Amino acid sequence: MLVDSHCHLGDAAFVADVAEVVARAAAAGVGHLVVIGESREAADRALALAAGDARLSATAGVHPHVASQWNAETSRWLAGALEDSRVVAAGEMGLDYHYDHSPRELQRSAFDAQLDLARLRGKPAVIHAREADEDVAAILGNHPGTIAILHSWSSGPALLTAGLALNHYFSFSGMVTFRSWTDDAAIRRVPADRLLVETDAPYLAPVPHRGKRNEPSFVSEVARRIAAVRGVSFEEICATTTANAVRVFGNRVGNRVAKSE
Repeated sequence: MLVDSHCHLGDAAFVADVAEVVARAAAAGVGHLVVIGESREAADRALALAAGDARLSATAGVHPHVASQWNAETSRWLAGALEDSRVVAAGEMGLDYHYDHSPRELQRSAFDAQLDLARLRGKPAVIHAREADEDVAAILGNHPGTIAILHSWSSGPALLTAGLALNHYFSFSGMVTFRSWTDDAAIRRVPADRLLVETDAPYLAPVPHRGKRNEPSFVSEVARRIAAVRGVSFEEICATTTANAVRVFGNRVGNRVAKSE
């Protein structure tokens, strides 16, 4: 059994066939999907999906691309959303200095505030980091009480070291199957009890599905690659990453995993 720790099932790419996508995931041994709400609108869609299916959980947060929308009213909304039992994490939040769709100062402010809310509500924080390793590490260092999940890991060794020192989780996506991937050392360096796998669907479809819409059933390809790099069995990676997902996301994921076993 596997848990897809990060997918965007509320994306327009899944409007026509989301039920079939979830069914294919279940048939492929993916017992739970964490549906990311990277904005207020996306969180509403994720919550609606999770309301109708116990195999799904939601997150709620403000992505750095839309960090300019962060204000007192948004903060109140997020604080309330994190009280919902269907919401297992805050985010996707973080910093993106590649696109800079929001001013960097506003990205940092929104990131900092959301980490505080995650800690206060006892939820982990799902982190997006792109070309901003130094600032992400510094801000995470200011919030040692917040557990973070560094999603679709592709950052550098300095942020890896900082995240490891804070006992954060690292989620690997289909990028680890790409020919352009060059960081197997990071896959080996992350402790077994901090490993997660994800699709980031509909993005980053793994080999052999490159060029197609990604979907949660493909997360097994990520797990197989992680297993090969770490020199362990596929079954061990399934068991390890599922146990980690239950630990970090809590009862909603754990209850579903128990029913599926």
